[in-house]
Amino acid sequence: MSLETLPLFNPDLESPPPQAVTAFRGRVAAADALIIASPEYAHGVSGVMKNALDWLVSCEAFAAMPVAVLNAAPRAHHADAALREILSTMSAQVVEKASVTIPLPNAAPCRPTIKEMLTDALAALIAATRRTNSP
Repeated sequence: MSLETLPLFNPDLESPPPQAVTAFRGRVAAADALIIASPEYAHGVSGVMKNALDWLVSCEAFAAMPVAVLNAAPRAHHADAALREILSTMSAQVVEKASVTIPLPNAAPCRPTIKEMLTDALAALIAATRRTNSP
């Protein structure tokens, strides 16, 4: 599913929501965790990402869901901070050990490789998912 299929958020359309929103919420509800990556536009989260998150505000399955935030541009710290604030406000469980900023190529050769960073992030997200889903 592509986020571009979601209509612009309108609370007047919540009951019943458009079919694309119902499908999106269903996919989110079926997930054990989410990985969210968003580019930065004008020091903020992209409009497409914010629209998708707005449609999840009333989605009970999203509350307390483990979420990893991937920041693909170290200079995009404004959007990263804004996204984390939005997710916190929505009661998502941002898994800090699973949330990473990917370093720029050749920025610091002694840093862990991107593969190692993502492997560690996914392991942390899986561990958080197990804690959330355990009886």
